[in-house]
Amino acid sequence: MSNRLLVSMSPHDKGDFKVEKIMWGVVIALIPSIFASVYFYGLQAIRVVVAAVFFCVALEYLIQKYVLKFKKITAMDGSAAVTGLLLAFNVPSTIPTWQLFVGSIIAIGVAKMTFGGLGKNPFNPALIGRAFMLASFPVEMTTWPVPLKNIWSLGADAVTSATPLGLVKEGVKAGQTIQQLSDKIPSYFDLFIGNIGGCIGEISALAILIGGIYMLHKKIITWHIPVFYLLSLGLFTGVFWLVNPAKYADPLFHILAGGAMLGAWFMATDMVTSPMTPLGQIIFAVAAGVLCGLIRLIGSYPEGCSYSILIMNAFVPLIDKFIKPKKFGTEVNYGG
Repeated sequence: MSNRLLVSMSPHDKGDFKVEKIMWGVVIALIPSIFASVYFYGLQAIRVVVAAVFFCVALEYLIQKYVLKFKKITAMDGSAAVTGLLLAFNVPSTIPTWQLFVGSIIAIGVAKMTFGGLGKNPFNPALIGRAFMLASFPVEMTTWPVPLKNIWSLGADAVTSATPLGLVKEGVKAGQTIQQLSDKIPSYFDLFIGNIGGCIGEISALAILIGGIYMLHKKIITWHIPVFYLLSLGLFTGVFWLVNPAKYADPLFHILAGGAMLGAWFMATDMVTSPMTPLGQIIFAVAAGVLCGLIRLIGSYPEGCSYSILIMNAFVPLIDKFIKPKKFGTEVNYGG
């Protein structure tokens, strides 16, 4: 009688996805963006990426082993590496290494491990780290280097520039129209391939799309969040553009510029901080996309992607409460 067969509650079908497989799949999907950042920003981009990943993985290991005293150390499951990559992708290539270390402490130590680790954090750790760095180091976090291939044509002194969103925001604020700014605003082609100033991982829409399609193919993510995030951002900004095209940029510009592509494909889709159901994901994405457009057009800060996602992270428990996934089986009343 000692060798009893224990049968658990259904369902009994076990999926193929494991945390390690998913997280390292995301790392693979981010490789094109790594190559793009190195192509446009050189060795500085490599320094930022390597430092951020090392800091995040090392901090998670140390916290799990010596602070929380986990019996099973999961620092190498890929989740800390993803946090490090996304944190690196949300800063300029000139960011000092020590500031990146501070951001890693906030991302891993505060935003993730304080809540118990992977699966328990309510907010995207990389975005919390970025928000803290932007508030603490505003000058370094908003100094945008010119891509290497443009430095020689612009001159040795032209080593920094504004982001496309910053150019539009400051130009319109100074009384210029979008048409007057057209010679300063990068072309759609430059926006698409990444030949612009900005955070190292958000510049190339092409590289992000390649990674996003890979994740869709591997079923790491679904299409609902990225499609509805970008669609809602485009529709919202498109209304303003139709009303006053002299003051507001067109929807395609807003989709390709800034962190919209990176946020839609890699940060809003974080399975820990996004809703469980397709309908919940659509509501989450639409609200985040509108918030991003609202911050960009009405707020004083030219970019609103990271804050839109963080705000909607706070509403995920509420969305999941009212839009619940289908239950396995149904309740049957056998009473008379």
